[in-house]
Amino acid sequence: MRTWFITGGTPGGFGLAYADAALELGDQVVLTARRTEALRDWEREHGDRALVVPLDVTDPAAVAAAVKAAEDRFGGIDVLVNNAGRGWYGSIEGSSDAAVRQQLELNFFAVLTVLRAVLPGMRARRSGWVVNMSSVAGVRGVTGFGYYSAAKHAVEAITEVLRAEVAPLGIKVLAVEPGAFRTRAYAGFADEPIEEELTDYRPMLDGVRAAMVDQDGNQPGDPRRGVRAVLAAMAQDPPPHRLVLGSAAFDAVTMTFEDALTDVRASEAAARASDFPTGG
Repeated sequence: MRTWFITGGTPGGFGLAYADAALELGDQVVLTARRTEALRDWEREHGDRALVVPLDVTDPAAVAAAVKAAEDRFGGIDVLVNNAGRGWYGSIEGSSDAAVRQQLELNFFAVLTVLRAVLPGMRARRSGWVVNMSSVAGVRGVTGFGYYSAAKHAVEAITEVLRAEVAPLGIKVLAVEPGAFRTRAYAGFADEPIEEELTDYRPMLDGVRAAMVDQDGNQPGDPRRGVRAVLAAMAQDPPPHRLVLGSAAFDAVTMTFEDALTDVRASEAAARASDFPTGG
């Protein structure tokens, strides 16, 4: 019986889908969320195998306390799902410093905080799984979501390096890159004001918001099917390093890598010419 520690447990999202899948496997779950009122009935339904913990992942002290609560209750954490996050939109030039720092705190630095709190226990046991929920935006930057894309690119980078660092310690690491999934990620966009300091970018951002509002409730991705794909990937030997979820996301990521490889190969002569001459 494994113990899962899952952040971002909003009903209807990936976090709760992971929690239900883990319980179906016979495992134990610690599910965290900023607001836990809607999760209490779920917690009672699953008895001693489920623990719901209120958590703001941007608060390091609260993260440490939540991890301790999980370890005190179940003895250790075997699977970490770093799922908490939120999309922000705004232009690169016109987003306020406060908005940029706020979203980086949630979408990148909080990932590191949770990782650093959970990894010591995994290292001590020489086993564990880390699943970092990235995004297709972590591979292919999305217009209007530049800083969100930057945060997810950073998550991709630390996931890749972490995988190499902890592999000798028996810990496995996976980056998951979903596209548009039918969660509550787009809820509230219609009523959310655009915090943009430059009017030149408003037409672009109005279009972004309209697209998000239009897609809300119509996204093609099914979170529960996505989670089943993640569990299948974790069971592979060896497991993949990354897992793209969603047909459109797969097409976008494939195109991005193919375009990048074409671009890099076209500059091979310039790359090699930048070395010191050899043999002389």
